[in-house]
Amino acid sequence: MSADFLVVRRGRAPLVLGMPHTGTDIPGDITGLADAWRATLDADWWIDRLYAFAAELDATIVRTTISRTVIDCNRAPDGASLYPGQATTGLCPTETFDGVPLYTPDCEPDAAEIARRRTRWFAPYHAALTAELARLRALHGAVVLYDCHSIRSRIGRLFDGELPRFNLGTNNGATCAPGLQTALAGALANENHVINGRFRGGYATRHYGQPGAGIHAVQMELAMRGYLDEPATPSPENWPPAFDAAHAAGMQSTLKNILTLCRDWALKDAL
Repeated sequence: MSADFLVVRRGRAPLVLGMPHTGTDIPGDITGLADAWRATLDADWWIDRLYAFAAELDATIVRTTISRTVIDCNRAPDGASLYPGQATTGLCPTETFDGVPLYTPDCEPDAAEIARRRTRWFAPYHAALTAELARLRALHGAVVLYDCHSIRSRIGRLFDGELPRFNLGTNNGATCAPGLQTALAGALANENHVINGRFRGGYATRHYGQPGAGIHAVQMELAMRGYLDEPATPSPENWPPAFDAAHAAGMQSTLKNILTLCRDWALKDAL
């Protein structure tokens, strides 16, 4: 099913993949942007292709096609920071991850424009996630929301050095059952990874993760070098790199194991 900017693939397995940052579309009514290339720089490039195998697991996939520059569907709707004291970008970002302005001077979205975007794009995305989680929760008794993300491996403004390849977030264990986090830690044991490091889970993970109610949420932030030939410094000439299936194969194998684990864990947890 597709509706405007929202694409939903419905499955029957107790597994929902959220993809809030795969889009690069900039609608014509978004004005004042300084640079079109800059407005899509921080997309989670090719995540929908990286996780295409999820259909084989009969997972449900909910993704957007708009750029996160329009509105970030993984930020708190009131604009509150999920990482107080740390650099981040907002609900309607005004700068890139590197701190470069996205808008020409005095053209940033005001409160009325942010409210319009929240109604037009943020609310329908979360309505779709809510509906799919409820549908599968009714079928199975337990469901896992797996929030899919990726980011450049080095962004000095956000984190020091090189990011681990796999960054699992459960908001310090609050958004899923301890058994699921332990199982996922085991699946990542031989990988370059961290659990609840710099990325502990965004709005979707924290909002929907209610283990006591049978909804277990995790976020996976991937360092892009794991599936792309990532340049040291992105530019309009080299970014985004093309999706490379051969390069991505190793990371995809691990991700398939992880999603299979999430699905099978939910099936067992519901028994």
